[in-house]
Amino acid sequence: IRDLPDEAFTEPWQARVFAMAQVACEQMGLPWDAFRDRLKAAIAEQPERPYYDSWTAALEDLTGVSA
Repeated sequence: IRDLPDEAFTEPWQARVFAMAQVACEQMGLPWDAFRDRLKAAIAEQPERPYYDSWTAALEDLTGVSA
């Protein structure tokens, strides 16, 4: 992943998407791998997309809710 900074999150919304993904998996009774698989697919689908934008796409796919 080319565009990752040294810090985990460079914007507050990135931390929120991370937390939302964790809560969604927990509330839906899914393992974390259910999200990770979608994240990998989102990155593969559009490798030029910024990393946390792929997180958003994966979360939308997991929950069926778009931002």
